[in-house]
Amino acid sequence: MHLNDLPERSQEYLKALWDLVEHHGETVTVKDLVARTGQKPPTASEAIKRLAAQGLVEHERYAGVSLTAAGRELAMEIVRRHRLLETFLVTNLGYSWDEVHEDADILEHACSDRFIDRLDALLGHPDRDPHGDPIPDAHGRIADLGTDTLADAPVGQPLTLLRVCDTNSDLLRYLGQHGVQPGDELTIRADVAGLLEIDVRGDVISLAKAAAHDVTVAPA
Repeated sequence: MHLNDLPERSQEYLKALWDLVEHHGETVTVKDLVARTGQKPPTASEAIKRLAAQGLVEHERYAGVSLTAAGRELAMEIVRRHRLLETFLVTNLGYSWDEVHEDADILEHACSDRFIDRLDALLGHPDRDPHGDPIPDAHGRIADLGTDTLADAPVGQPLTLLRVCDTNSDLLRYLGQHGVQPGDELTIRADVAGLLEIDVRGDVISLAKAAAHDVTVAPA
């Protein structure tokens, strides 16, 4: 099956499934998928049934949803399109990193494989998008950044910011205003009443712990 044989909505579900797997682990609940896609539970359930019938996902009632090998292959194609387009919009068209997600969502469905391969070459074969997300290569290989988030990190440990969720535009704008980006080293100075005080290159910013779940980190 080719990616373009799938309806756009099915492509979006595969991409959403991969994003959730990438951030939280191999199996995703329908509830998480509903929250990620903004669809109603019955709509999401029907979409999962269709994908399961096509052999692209496995769904057990109380065990959640996971991608099959075929589903993962197609998910990598749409994720590759999306992240290359986000990179192009930022580096070549002057978009800020909080602006690109919705436009990339629209454009990714209109691209041919040839266009994406040439876009990849034009950009110099980047391995990360502007949010720090790894970009799958043409063979579907992708780096694993793990699932550790800033919300779960201990106070005082030096950390490296790996990525920020591209759907959280408010968080992206806030971090952008403070010049915070993937690759920066940071340390949580305090964790009080759901608010983190974070030292980034000597500057201290405050961040709600709920938002910190959208920031992937690793020990520096």
